[in-house]
Amino acid sequence: MKKEIFEPVLRFMVVSDVHIKDEESVERERFAKAIKDAYAIAEKGETYKKLDAIAIVGDYATSGTEMQFKVVKRILDENIKADETHVIAPIASHEFSSDGVEAALEKLKRIMGKEPDTHDIINGFHFIAVTPSKGTRYDDEKKAWMAKELKSAAADDRAKPIFVFQHPHNTDTVYGSMIWGEDDLIAVYMNYPQVIHFSGHSHAPINDPRSIHQLHFTSLGTGTLSYFENDEFDKYYKTFPAGKEKAAQMLIVEADAENRVRVYPYDVITGNYFSEPWKIDKPCDPSTFIYTREIRMKNAADPYFEDGAEIKITAGKNSVEFEFPQAKIDTDPFVNGYDVKVKNEDGFIIRAISFWSEYYFYDMPETMHEKVDGLESGRNYTIEINANSFWNTTTKKPLTASFRTK
Repeated sequence: MKKEIFEPVLRFMVVSDVHIKDEESVERERFAKAIKDAYAIAEKGETYKKLDAIAIVGDYATSGTEMQFKVVKRILDENIKADETHVIAPIASHEFSSDGVEAALEKLKRIMGKEPDTHDIINGFHFIAVTPSKGTRYDDEKKAWMAKELKSAAADDRAKPIFVFQHPHNTDTVYGSMIWGEDDLIAVYMNYPQVIHFSGHSHAPINDPRSIHQLHFTSLGTGTLSYFENDEFDKYYKTFPAGKEKAAQMLIVEADAENRVRVYPYDVITGNYFSEPWKIDKPCDPSTFIYTREIRMKNAADPYFEDGAEIKITAGKNSVEFEFPQAKIDTDPFVNGYDVKVKNEDGFIIRAISFWSEYYFYDMPETMHEKVDGLESGRNYTIEINANSFWNTTTKKPLTASFRTK
């Protein structure tokens, strides 16, 4: 495949939900490593070697104590090149939770040297960040401020992307936004299709294909450096997947002189990009958007198990353990998860569970190993496994196996 010619004139990194604590914790190490990795990526650039900005989209402190703000500031001071890199750092619900909104805003200014709402121009591109009025909500004053700033930014050049940062997702946009979203500012953003919007709050993985969403404008989830939480409620372990603490993800974003934008989801733990970059070639024109839900659901392939795939069974007295290879799908890097049904001799479902494929780990397992309890001893059963995509498609031919409990 011919390599794309893309020469950046702007590069920045985005993280959120760092959750720095008063005590020593792995989040401190991950935050420092994320910044170092971003500079290392910049240094490897063929034509452009700068990291122009670091955006931290809220909840970088767990509760907003004096200590937590100071630790965040220290990590930034120890790792950023102040003469090269702007810091964009709105706050939100977790920073408010220790002493309230006003105290958090005072610490933001005194310790971080930042205002809650900012509008910067970096290399000719507009960066607008907004802090909630309280919690994760935005009042009429905030809406008016955002409308004014967007109007000003668009007046410069309507073809240019406008990069916008707020902590909560906009409802019903990126993955995680159904429970962790707010709709206060959507009507404002809809007037500006060139908005490329970054949000966190949910802790949803950024390598989930649904973490980019396009409709009236472009939305991107920003992940977490602390722990995953997903936005589906049928999994047997609920919304917190096994190994949830193995979470450290960020976005590297680049733009070129033609206003094209490339977004690279990156795994801080292993130091790897997750997949091919997301491409936004004409941010101002929704007719060019390729990451709409409608397009992706229409084009989604069905997951499938490769020829020769089989279930390895270990039957117990009242349970069964089983292992099987990950399913494949041709329109995404991986499948979302699996539905498992255990049926009795009469074909009735006795147990059913759902679980994720662990796609959120860069080093996701090649095989899945799970267990179903609550079976009767000395009985014959059949197990059936279907794989699901992110776009409501499922396997046409499930994996099946028969077994007898002891």
